[in-house]
Amino acid sequence: MARLVFAALSGGLFGFGLLLSGMTDTRRVIGWLDLFGGWDPTLAFVMGGAMIPVAMAWAVARRRRVAFLGSPLPARPEQRITPSLAAGSALFGIGWGLAGFCPGPAMASISFGGVAGLVFLLAMVAGMFITGPMRARLAPLSS
Repeated sequence: MARLVFAALSGGLFGFGLLLSGMTDTRRVIGWLDLFGGWDPTLAFVMGGAMIPVAMAWAVARRRRVAFLGSPLPARPEQRITPSLAAGSALFGIGWGLAGFCPGPAMASISFGGVAGLVFLLAMVAGMFITGPMRARLAPLSS
């Protein structure tokens, strides 16, 4: 139960931060990507500001074996660039650039994003569900 409470609090804090920073507004994200037009540097400040608490959390996590609620901490992510990582990053970037949404703001947009936000969210969730089966089908091709 405590884990669900902390997850809800964390998600709520994250969503509030997205709203407060304006990152739920697709025009800001598209503006960040528009280098030769109406470039909007807001996203750089939001990402830069997010790096501070993440760095602190990683420093604390490095010294611990379990999370504060007792569950084991996941292994540190692999540090090499794989074809799967590069392809996934490219697809993420293309979707982000076309729609102006990434997963967090897409979730937040269901309350105000209208049909476009809902369509994006449904497509994102469908993509998450087909990832496993697609990875299994493509694995023999990469060897």
